[in-house]
Amino acid sequence: MAKYRKLGRTSSQRKALLRNQVTALITHGRIITTQARAKEVQKIADGLIAMAVKEKDNFEMVTVSAKVPVRDKDGKRVKEVVDGKKVTKFETVEKEIKKDLPSRLHARRKMLRVLYPVTEVPTENAGKKKNTKEVDLVAKLFDEYAPKYENRNGGYTRIIKIGPRKGDAAMEVVLELV
Repeated sequence: MAKYRKLGRTSSQRKALLRNQVTALITHGRIITTQARAKEVQKIADGLIAMAVKEKDNFEMVTVSAKVPVRDKDGKRVKEVVDGKKVTKFETVEKEIKKDLPSRLHARRKMLRVLYPVTEVPTENAGKKKNTKEVDLVAKLFDEYAPKYENRNGGYTRIIKIGPRKGDAAMEVVLELV
Protein backbone atom coordinates (compact mmCIF):
# COMPACT_ATOMS: atom_id res chain seq x y z
CA MET A 1 0.00 0.00 0.00
CA ALA A 2 1.24 3.51 -0.80
CA LYS A 3 2.22 5.86 2.02
CA TYR A 4 0.35 8.79 0.51
CA ARG A 5 -2.13 9.70 -2.23
CA LYS A 6 -0.70 11.31 -5.36
CA LEU A 7 -3.91 13.27 -6.09
CA GLY A 8 -3.15 13.31 -9.81
CA ARG A 9 -0.44 15.98 -9.48
CA THR A 10 3.30 16.38 -9.64
CA SER A 11 5.11 16.38 -6.32
CA SER A 12 5.62 20.16 -6.19
CA GLN A 13 1.97 20.85 -7.03
CA ARG A 14 0.81 18.29 -4.48
CA LYS A 15 3.01 19.74 -1.72
CA ALA A 16 1.79 23.26 -2.47
CA LEU A 17 -1.86 22.13 -2.47
CA LEU A 18 -1.52 20.31 0.85
CA ARG A 19 0.41 23.17 2.50
CA ASN A 20 -2.26 25.60 1.32
CA GLN A 21 -5.10 23.50 2.68
CA VAL A 22 -3.38 22.84 6.03
CA THR A 23 -2.77 26.59 6.39
CA ALA A 24 -6.44 27.30 5.59
CA LEU A 25 -7.61 24.65 8.07
CA ILE A 26 -5.53 26.08 10.92
CA THR A 27 -6.49 29.66 10.05
CA HIS A 28 -10.25 29.14 9.69
CA GLY A 29 -10.88 25.92 11.65
CA ARG A 30 -12.68 24.14 8.78
CA ILE A 31 -12.41 23.65 5.01
CA ILE A 32 -14.52 21.99 2.31
CA THR A 33 -12.57 19.72 -0.03
CA THR A 34 -12.64 16.27 -1.62
CA GLN A 35 -12.36 13.16 0.51
CA ALA A 36 -8.93 12.08 -0.78
CA ARG A 37 -7.43 15.53 -0.19
CA ALA A 38 -9.05 15.75 3.25
CA LYS A 39 -7.46 12.48 4.37
CA GLU A 40 -4.00 13.73 3.36
CA VAL A 41 -4.52 17.15 4.97
CA GLN A 42 -5.80 15.44 8.12
CA LYS A 43 -2.52 13.52 8.52
CA ILE A 44 -0.43 16.69 8.30
CA ALA A 45 -2.70 18.84 10.50
CA ASP A 46 -2.94 16.19 13.23
CA GLY A 47 0.86 15.92 13.24
CA LEU A 48 1.26 19.70 13.64
CA ILE A 49 -1.26 19.87 16.47
CA ALA A 50 0.34 16.88 18.23
CA MET A 51 3.71 18.62 17.97
CA ALA A 52 2.22 21.81 19.45
CA VAL A 53 0.61 19.88 22.33
CA LYS A 54 3.89 18.14 23.12
CA GLU A 55 5.97 21.35 23.14
CA LYS A 56 3.43 23.85 24.53
CA ASP A 57 5.16 24.32 27.92
CA ASN A 58 8.77 24.25 26.67
CA PHE A 59 9.66 27.92 27.13
CA GLU A 60 11.03 30.22 29.77
CA MET A 61 10.10 33.81 30.54
CA VAL A 62 13.05 36.19 30.13
CA THR A 63 13.20 39.87 31.11
CA VAL A 64 14.75 42.01 28.38
CA SER A 65 15.56 45.71 28.41
CA ALA A 66 15.19 47.66 25.19
CA LYS A 67 15.69 51.26 24.10
CA VAL A 68 12.41 52.64 22.75
CA PRO A 69 11.90 56.10 21.22
CA VAL A 70 9.75 58.45 23.31
CA ARG A 71 6.53 59.43 21.48
CA ASP A 72 4.19 62.39 21.94
CA LYS A 73 0.38 62.29 22.06
CA ASP A 74 0.17 62.14 18.22
CA GLY A 75 2.50 59.13 18.05
CA LYS A 76 5.46 61.07 16.62
CA ARG A 77 8.98 60.74 18.00
CA VAL A 78 10.10 63.38 20.48
CA LYS A 79 13.27 65.19 19.36
CA GLU A 80 15.74 67.07 21.53
CA VAL A 81 18.63 69.33 20.56
CA VAL A 82 22.10 67.97 21.43
CA ASP A 83 25.19 69.87 20.24
CA GLY A 84 23.10 71.79 17.68
CA LYS A 85 21.54 68.63 16.14
CA LYS A 86 18.03 67.25 16.55
CA VAL A 87 18.26 63.76 18.04
CA THR A 88 15.48 61.32 18.91
CA LYS A 89 14.95 60.89 22.65
CA PHE A 90 15.03 57.27 23.89
CA GLU A 91 13.94 55.56 27.10
CA THR A 92 14.82 52.10 28.44
CA VAL A 93 11.90 49.71 28.89
CA GLU A 94 11.84 46.34 30.68
CA LYS A 95 9.77 43.66 28.92
CA GLU A 96 9.07 39.97 29.58
CA ILE A 97 9.20 37.67 26.57
CA LYS A 98 8.84 33.93 25.99
CA LYS A 99 12.12 32.29 25.04
CA ASP A 100 11.71 28.92 23.33
CA LEU A 101 13.79 26.04 24.59
CA PRO A 102 15.66 24.12 21.84
CA SER A 103 13.03 21.40 21.32
CA ARG A 104 10.20 23.95 21.02
CA LEU A 105 12.26 26.07 18.63
CA HIS A 106 12.84 22.99 16.48
CA ALA A 107 9.09 22.24 16.51
CA ARG A 108 8.34 25.87 15.58
CA ARG A 109 10.67 25.66 12.59
CA LYS A 110 9.18 22.33 11.47
CA MET A 111 5.72 23.94 11.59
CA LEU A 112 6.93 26.96 9.61
CA ARG A 113 8.22 24.55 6.96
CA VAL A 114 4.62 23.40 6.37
CA LEU A 115 2.55 26.55 6.96
CA TYR A 116 2.37 29.47 4.54
CA PRO A 117 2.50 33.05 5.88
CA VAL A 118 -0.99 34.55 6.25
CA THR A 119 -1.83 38.26 6.10
CA GLU A 120 -5.08 39.49 7.57
CA VAL A 121 -6.76 42.37 5.74
CA PRO A 122 -9.58 44.36 7.40
CA THR A 123 -12.77 44.47 5.29
CA GLU A 124 -12.75 48.26 4.91
CA ASN A 125 -9.22 48.08 3.42
CA ALA A 126 -9.87 45.27 0.93
CA GLY A 127 -7.33 45.40 -1.89
CA LYS A 128 -4.99 47.78 -0.03
CA LYS A 129 -1.72 47.10 1.75
CA LYS A 130 -2.40 49.59 4.53
CA ASN A 131 -3.33 48.25 7.99
CA THR A 132 -2.68 44.62 7.02
CA LYS A 133 -1.09 42.40 9.64
CA GLU A 134 0.74 39.10 9.54
CA VAL A 135 -1.02 36.29 11.45
CA ASP A 136 1.35 34.07 13.45
CA LEU A 137 -0.13 30.60 12.90
CA VAL A 138 2.59 28.87 14.93
CA ALA A 139 1.72 31.02 17.95
CA LYS A 140 -1.94 30.18 17.33
CA LEU A 141 -1.06 26.47 17.40
CA PHE A 142 0.94 26.80 20.64
CA ASP A 143 -1.32 29.26 22.49
CA GLU A 144 -4.83 28.40 21.28
CA TYR A 145 -4.97 24.82 19.98
CA ALA A 146 -2.41 23.10 22.25
CA PRO A 147 -4.19 23.93 25.57
CA LYS A 148 -7.52 22.98 23.96
CA TYR A 149 -6.29 19.51 22.91
CA GLU A 150 -3.80 18.72 25.72
CA ASN A 151 -6.00 15.99 27.29
CA ARG A 152 -6.84 14.38 23.94
CA ASN A 153 -4.82 11.50 22.49
CA GLY A 154 -4.90 12.28 18.77
CA GLY A 155 -7.93 12.70 16.52
CA TYR A 156 -7.84 16.50 16.47
CA THR A 157 -9.77 16.73 13.17
CA ARG A 158 -12.94 15.14 11.84
CA ILE A 159 -14.22 14.47 8.33
CA ILE A 160 -17.94 14.89 7.63
CA LYS A 161 -19.27 13.80 4.23
CA ILE A 162 -21.41 16.35 2.38
CA GLY A 163 -22.17 14.42 -0.81
CA PRO A 164 -20.99 14.22 -4.40
CA ARG A 165 -19.83 17.38 -6.16
CA LYS A 166 -22.06 18.46 -9.04
CA GLY A 167 -19.37 18.75 -11.73
CA ASP A 168 -17.44 15.48 -11.44
CA ALA A 169 -19.27 13.57 -8.68
CA ALA A 170 -16.20 13.59 -6.41
CA MET A 171 -17.17 13.03 -2.77
CA GLU A 172 -17.00 16.36 -0.98
CA VAL A 173 -16.33 16.56 2.76
CA VAL A 174 -15.96 19.13 5.52
CA LEU A 175 -12.64 18.82 7.35
CA GLU A 176 -12.84 20.59 10.69
CA LEU A 177 -10.99 20.81 13.97
CA VAL A 178 -12.82 18.98 16.75
